[in-house]
Amino acid sequence: MTRSLGVMMLVALTSATVQAQSTDQLARIENDFRVVPDVIYLTAGGMDAKLDLYVRRGSSTAQPTLIFIHGGGWTGGTKEARVLAIAPYLAMGLNVVNVEYRLAKVALAPGAVEDCRCALKWLYSHAKQYGIDTQKIVVAGDSAGGHLALMTGFLPASAGMERQCGRSEYHGQDPVPAEMKVAAVVNWYGISDVTELIDGPNMRPYAVTWLGNLMNREDVAKRVSPVTYVRAGVPAVLTIHGDADPTVPYQQSVRLHKMLAGVGVPNELMTIPGGKHGLDCCNAEERVKVYQTIQTFLRKQGILPAPRTSAQP
Repeated sequence: MTRSLGVMMLVALTSATVQAQSTDQLARIENDFRVVPDVIYLTAGGMDAKLDLYVRRGSSTAQPTLIFIHGGGWTGGTKEARVLAIAPYLAMGLNVVNVEYRLAKVALAPGAVEDCRCALKWLYSHAKQYGIDTQKIVVAGDSAGGHLALMTGFLPASAGMERQCGRSEYHGQDPVPAEMKVAAVVNWYGISDVTELIDGPNMRPYAVTWLGNLMNREDVAKRVSPVTYVRAGVPAVLTIHGDADPTVPYQQSVRLHKMLAGVGVPNELMTIPGGKHGLDCCNAEERVKVYQTIQTFLRKQGILPAPRTSAQP
């Protein structure tokens, strides 16, 4: 498993614009992290929901950790298919937890949201075991994963989305606070308002499928929309979105950015001119710039350390 991780790092981080990435650095990533695959964090709807941990070896201090949530319109996708997407975060020095969740064919909304909140609770309760700094948890994801990252970071306990996380066999030894905090969210072109995607000019089939034939689907759509929970004190947010995205309306990210700024939440919107969706959001050079922006953003939030100067040992 660790050998294949090294190969994946090389594929993900090597391009015409990043040839300066040294073999030494890539080898160090493989050497520094261990992989704990397919840990069950929840059983719901007849499904064992699993996560993979990529955690620093032999560290004596708790480490900043990123939860990554895959996209796929809540109807498809797997954590395994997005392994390459976590490579740059490992290169930044973050632990990574790669999470799967129930898709629409197993559970309609809000099932995926509930699962991701339970993954966060699992991480809190196993923090000491895996060297997780709960004050420096980041949640990231793309498309529906971006939406789930926002929901995981924004939801208050009063929303009641963690009620199914109660099975004691998945509880760790560490206490979990009533209000679980996330330090930052990295939102790659995620949906921020589900309500406008289930009807009208911005209707999207994937959103209709996720809400299905729920009698109260408008109410549920509002409950699972990040814009519903915008308020002072939610995590800092970096949003990356192409302004020609045909799958998730770019204007949703513009609106979210303005709403967060209006309540004083640190947030940035990185617009990719002409960018579409998924891998078409960015070319190789733009993608490198995105990860540079993410690293700078996480440093601003105090999650990653400042870069060393030439005068430092």
